Amino acid sequence: MAVIGVISDTHGLLRREAITALQGSDHIIHVGDIGHPAILDRLNEIAPVTAVRGNVDKGAWAQKIPESNVLEVEGVSIYVLHILDELDLKPEAAGFAAVIYGHTHVSKQEVKNGVLYFNPGSAGPKRFNLPVSIGKLVVRKGRIEAEVLDLLTHAL
Repeated sequence: MAVIGVISDTHGLLRREAITALQGSDHIIHVGDIGHPAILDRLNEIAPVTAVRGNVDKGAWAQKIPESNVLEVEGVSIYVLHILDELDLKPEAAGFAAVIYGHTHVSKQEVKNGVLYFNPGSAGPKRFNLPVSIGKLVVRKGRIEAEVLDLLTHAL
């Protein structure tokens, strides 16, 4: 079994609540719009990080981060990108169990053609009336379970 913390759209703000919620993760995925390289450094202190560059990640530090990435955990393949509309493959044909994305600041999870599509929402600066959230994936026996954690309304 593996626990994967999923965080997106930090825009340079790594909240104490997010750090607390990500404790115990075996791996962390940052789904882009990181905002500052120190965010990834801090996350790496918790667990190994797989990250992708978001549309606001600019500068030399950001150019080192790929626009898409793949994570293999417990025999399960996970495809990671920031903007879902830029997905240029058929995940089910490529053997991916999940597609993890961000950008919209709105959490969402659905299964299409046997593939989990998961957006953890935004963990950075609060926007509009949207919750501040992260995601958790649990990979067990070749299957993925996902949940969204609202960082500001639930005790962690």
